[in-house]
Amino acid sequence: MALRPAHVIIKALAPAAVGRFWAEALDWQAYSPGVTTYVGPAGGLVWPHPVVVGIDVVPVPEAKTTKKNRVHLDLATRSEAHQAELVARLKALGATPADVGQGEVPWTVLADPEGNEFCVLEPREIHRDTGQIAAVVVDCLDPRAMARFWGEAMDWTLHEVTDERAVLRSAKDVGPYFTFLRTPDAKVVPDRVHLDLLPYPGDDKEAEVARLRALGATDLDVGQGDVPWTCLMDPEGHEFCVLALS
Repeated sequence: MALRPAHVIIKALAPAAVGRFWAEALDWQAYSPGVTTYVGPAGGLVWPHPVVVGIDVVPVPEAKTTKKNRVHLDLATRSEAHQAELVARLKALGATPADVGQGEVPWTVLADPEGNEFCVLEPREIHRDTGQIAAVVVDCLDPRAMARFWGEAMDWTLHEVTDERAVLRSAKDVGPYFTFLRTPDAKVVPDRVHLDLLPYPGDDKEAEVARLRALGATDLDVGQGDVPWTCLMDPEGHEFCVLALS
């Protein structure tokens, strides 16, 4: 039993506009099947995609706080020239420089039009086959504990683990990495960015939810009411949802 990432959720005041930004940023396409805007590769709305992890931008009434998001995206580049070109293009699309205390680093930290931070990485050999999104990055207090929980939740392969950082990737070695970085600050505001997970065909959602609770997940009430998905938090309080198979 295991779960797979269906998409990264980004909450937004203007989901269509934020969705357009990310579609142009990633050279993908924005689809609006309802109140949310889904961003994924061109060719039709496909989720879960067999390779990439798409983005689903959902409407919320509250603006982002000044607190740095504890979940963000890292974008891959092929060369120093590509990194510079991508940063310039993203700024032209509405991204702004962001200072999260990074100091002098080879990557560039930006924020999307509603302030969600992300990084444009310098070229790295490890990201040569990830596609546009190199990694989903999570700030946490204990990378080892997070790797244990999420590794069992999704049955992903552990590529690196230290007290400072843990790195997971799909057992098929496709798509983005899932990286946990140690930070001194605990979570204090609701996540603006989170993952939606989906059972594999033939698996039972409620059995998967029970398994996650046994691993340390806790129930979360965000006023969702009677919905077909289940809202949970991981052991450090990061929110995520388990979707029902349609």
